[in-house]
Amino acid sequence: MPKETQGGGERRPQRGSNAGGQRPGRDHRSAPRVSGPQRARRAQPRPATDAPRDTGPPIPAEIDAKQLSPEIRGELTTLDRGTADVIARHLVAAGELLDDDPEAALEHARAARARAGRIAAIREAVGIAAYHCGDWAQALAELRAARRMGSRSPLLALIADCERGIGRPERAIELARSAEAAQLSGDDADELRMVVAGARSDMGQHEQALAILTSPALDPSQTGQTAARLFYTYAETLLTLGRPAEALEWFLNAARADVEGVTDAEERITELS
Repeated sequence: MPKETQGGGERRPQRGSNAGGQRPGRDHRSAPRVSGPQRARRAQPRPATDAPRDTGPPIPAEIDAKQLSPEIRGELTTLDRGTADVIARHLVAAGELLDDDPEAALEHARAARARAGRIAAIREAVGIAAYHCGDWAQALAELRAARRMGSRSPLLALIADCERGIGRPERAIELARSAEAAQLSGDDADELRMVVAGARSDMGQHEQALAILTSPALDPSQTGQTAARLFYTYAETLLTLGRPAEALEWFLNAARADVEGVTDAEERITELS
């Protein structure tokens, strides 16, 4: 998150996988469903003199810790209640800001990390926000840390796209050959497919990119964010290969699939018509 796969057409983030809108805090895709053994303990009250120092941007008054998804709140149960509530509110704020102000979202995610940096969901939130800001190196470090800490979120496409972002497309291709990649299905597999195709295009291997995007074959009847971006990426690759008539057809398919308006397929159709 996420030039969506070098030409995935999404207005944000700046590169190609997910990303499609993972949100620190509120979206179930933005943080692990389970992290580690989740050994909960009774919340320990802090003396007033031992309260954590306020760090990070102010949190809007309307943000409530209860807005955080239950899965992520479960990861905060090892913290005292006051700290957990502040972290939860920072994560909710990060999710609210991610689309319109990713830099501010990153500040909130970092504020949560400053209070509890050993929780997978928090490190993942920082990584996703950094990804949306185009800070590939920071995103890569944070997403890797989240995975080491036990994140079960599908982070492989994001990690591979960060490798592209820092100029290592061959590493993105290598990750796509891993056992972890073989376990992906549905949208998660399609996200990685777009990243790998983008990596091939980065290396000037556009025919290989086209082959990756059509294996398995594309179904133009599909709708939704991932399908729209997949069709858009395919159309862009066709255009790069000098096949504008076919590209126009797939931009039309992308526009039909794009019920949420995540691409600029309509504009591309106008340009090519």
